[in-house]
Amino acid sequence: MTEHWDGVRNYQARNFLRDQIEPGDRVLFYHSNIAEPAVVGIAEVVREGYPDFTAFDPDAEHFDTASTPANPVWYMVDVRFVSELKRPVTLNQIKSNPFLAEMPLVKRSRLSIQPVTAEQWQIIMEMGGMC
Repeated sequence: MTEHWDGVRNYQARNFLRDQIEPGDRVLFYHSNIAEPAVVGIAEVVREGYPDFTAFDPDAEHFDTASTPANPVWYMVDVRFVSELKRPVTLNQIKSNPFLAEMPLVKRSRLSIQPVTAEQWQIIMEMGGMC
């Protein structure tokens, strides 16, 4: 199943979506709105960054009068589900792993899009029972 990832309203995160994320990139799905926040799954980017059309719709939750089709401010990507992790990797587990100390997530970044190194990805996969 493919879904667009809309509603990102932070300029740094927008720049990641617009300029850096490409089809084929894998992403960790971090669920922050649960009792114990955790990485719970993997998705894949299937469409590069394009204007977030919800910003143009006055009835949409993420409407922004500054963004227009001719001059879009906000961008989104399309992602598809790849798999759930065999076991969630909680924020506390991530914070307690010294090899993950440099992750933006550990440094209390509030960005919804954060880079993850190949080494960090591998460690999360191992912690989640995927290796």
